[in-house]
Amino acid sequence: MDSGKNKLLIIGSMGSAIAALAHLGCIIFGGDWYRFFGAGEQMAKMAEDGHWYPSVVTLIIVLVLSLWSLYALSGAKVLFRLPFLKFGLIVISLIYLVRGVAFFAIMPMFPENSLTFWFVSSGICLTIGILYSIGTYQSWERLSVKNT
Repeated sequence: MDSGKNKLLIIGSMGSAIAALAHLGCIIFGGDWYRFFGAGEQMAKMAEDGHWYPSVVTLIIVLVLSLWSLYALSGAKVLFRLPFLKFGLIVISLIYLVRGVAFFAIMPMFPENSLTFWFVSSGICLTIGILYSIGTYQSWERLSVKNT
């Protein structure tokens, strides 16, 4: 990697991409994958029954995580500059960080998810959020220049 490329944003991008692929696996492989990743029995059962809802919701998550991965790569100077790059990286960082630390507030909305799911997924989100946050901070001056 070129030293001008932000390694933390690259690693954060990889985290988002891996999460997107895991979600895509749920769509492809169905109920067992939904169960393994802690989506709950209701989502797994709907997927097994061929209901559209799990696939659509999960596909939206795949698209969002993929876009977030692209934003990190853009901020890392691996890809071309995406629109609203600084703002996007700040928002993505905040979403990951809030999801990582405030999981207890959303736990009641998903009662079927296990405590293990919440701790593991929240730890992953917190880690990715820290990577995005520090990487964005490190690249802040360069992100301010439009022609880089």
